[in-house]
Amino acid sequence: MTFVPPAFSDIGKAINDLVSKDYPVGSAKLEVNTTTPNNIKFTVSGNKDNKSGAIASELKAKYTDKSRGLTFTETWTTTNVLGAELELEDSLAKGLKLNLIGSLLPEKGTKNAKAGLEYKQDYVFTRSSLDLFKGPTILADAVVGNNGFIVGAEVAYDVSDAKVQKYSAAAGYIAPQYTISLIAANKFNLFSASYHHKVNAKVEAGAKATWNKLADSNVAIEVGTKYVLDRDAYLKAKVDNTGRLGLGYTQVLRPGIKLSLGGLFDTTRLQNDVHKVGLSLTLEA
Repeated sequence: MTFVPPAFSDIGKAINDLVSKDYPVGSAKLEVNTTTPNNIKFTVSGNKDNKSGAIASELKAKYTDKSRGLTFTETWTTTNVLGAELELEDSLAKGLKLNLIGSLLPEKGTKNAKAGLEYKQDYVFTRSSLDLFKGPTILADAVVGNNGFIVGAEVAYDVSDAKVQKYSAAAGYIAPQYTISLIAANKFNLFSASYHHKVNAKVEAGAKATWNKLADSNVAIEVGTKYVLDRDAYLKAKVDNTGRLGLGYTQVLRPGIKLSLGGLFDTTRLQNDVHKVGLSLTLEA
């Protein structure tokens, strides 16, 4: 049986999504997506911070040519940052993806550019990129796996300073119903262990423990769950060792309209004004 391991950054993704996605706390977000007949997808998104009232918005246009494996994306934000990304996947060789990412802030003349290469096949997933204006810096990672077991590592190297900026390592196990991961990041100063279990078609559960060696001796623990009410709605809940309780509810109101409500409550200070709520509305056409 073939097995393609995940990218290094996706190790532990299932539990991260469980305890972080669909909790739109502290802000109100609106996103509108439309797609033209010639495969150009336009996305307009806005996010208002409940505390400061600041609004951040972005306009994105994405063109996809599946027959050539070509994707071109342009973005423009309210902070006047212009961005562009070009991807070419499975065109030169199966499993090979090339991408170029650039951004420009005209007011200050700030530029960023990154070239990347990704290759995945059975038992291996490797990526490398070159940040042209920061260093330049080379970032590379690789994951190998077989029969569900995976191990991986990443490293960032600053060419101009001839110095390793960061390195990380990870190991895990992926099964149809559950995943387990162990990660040592930030030059082996940040450690995490997690598991995610798909109990059945309606219930998911998981937990994550994190220890920052540079901060303190305490271990942060977060537990989360998801319950599917029906094909159009689900509930999520999470709690951590400091007593913060997160609740999320997502409902497809009708085809193309999705509403998410979220709240984060400090159960140790219920009488204080420290709680956060928010919502997210997504429209697809």
